[in-house]
Amino acid sequence: MDILEKALEFEQQGTSFKSTNERIVASREAKELILGLNEIYKETKNPELMDVMKRLTVIKQKIEKRLKGRPKSS
Repeated sequence: MDILEKALEFEQQGTSFKSTNERIVASREAKELILGLNEIYKETKNPELMDVMKRLTVIKQKIEKRLKGRPKSS
């Protein structure tokens, strides 16, 4: 379960991504971890994996929301 350890480590590292590049890399890493955990979940149906995937998805959504920025008003 190497990918599970990576996911938990990613979750614990915090979300203080200062630059745009750090946010892009973190978003891609989160996506990769979620997809990897999903493949394992399909085989095992372990509810713990589903919980980890949900938490990572929330982190990823926050990062992507920050990447998109505020809409410009006309």
